[in-house]
Amino acid sequence: MIKLGQLVDDRYRINARIGSGGMAEVYEANDIITRKVVAFKILKEEVANKQNIARFEHEARAVAALNHPNIVLLLNTGTYDGLPYIINEYIKGQTLRDVLDFRGALPQSEVCDIMLQLTSAVEHAHSRGVLHCDIKSTNVFLEPDGTIKLADFGLAVIGREKKSENDKTIAGSVHYLAPELSKGIRPSKQSDIYALGVLFFELMTSKLPFEEKTKYDTALAHVRKAFPSLHKYLPNAPKSLERIILKATRKNPYDRYESVQLMHDDIQRVVDAKQVKRKKTILERIFGFKSED
Repeated sequence: MIKLGQLVDDRYRINARIGSGGMAEVYEANDIITRKVVAFKILKEEVANKQNIARFEHEARAVAALNHPNIVLLLNTGTYDGLPYIINEYIKGQTLRDVLDFRGALPQSEVCDIMLQLTSAVEHAHSRGVLHCDIKSTNVFLEPDGTIKLADFGLAVIGREKKSENDKTIAGSVHYLAPELSKGIRPSKQSDIYALGVLFFELMTSKLPFEEKTKYDTALAHVRKAFPSLHKYLPNAPKSLERIILKATRKNPYDRYESVQLMHDDIQRVVDAKQVKRKKTILERIFGFKSED
């Protein structure tokens, strides 16, 4: 049992509990060696069975392979009273879901900036053979300076590892679940891309594309229903952004972006085009001539 003020492994002074999930407790702690504030994540004793311990350790292995400014940095791992723990960099910001709940739909320029950072992070993970498999607004943090951090690799797939034939569990949030995953098909880069498209839509509208009465019905909607139009909620949204979202969320994974980098590049082109257009408008207003396209 972790107590506030406790010193764990003669190194981590527990300051406050900052989060609790189904599997783990998260505390703010001081690393007395580095003198930095860190996030101390430890498996809950009541769920510490063999399967959950393996999943917890699996998350550490996945994040240890990554080093990117938009991915929460793993600092250390250990065991305390028989329970595994992970030491991560301390994130001061809120989750994107918290931000949306407080502010509503975000401005287009901010959404594009967030998505550029996030696609860069996911492309880095994919290049290291790691599929996140649980991209959603509650797993992405927005820091006060605008930096985003992708967290929670507990469901990640590393390299070519496969589920056992007896494991029929569908992991991940149904609100972001690619259609093929509901059919038992192995996760791929394209299933992460689908989740990125859903999150893109959510940031633009503050709504999820499908919110049915049950989880089963929501998963089924991703399989059978047409992805909603961005213009239903934002009539003036650029068609270029809707095209990116729709391409990322095609029912058939082979119709989606081949890589996250290609999605990133399309978002960057929209941002660049908007910046060029803004500069032309200023020139026209100041100098009174029409710039050539």
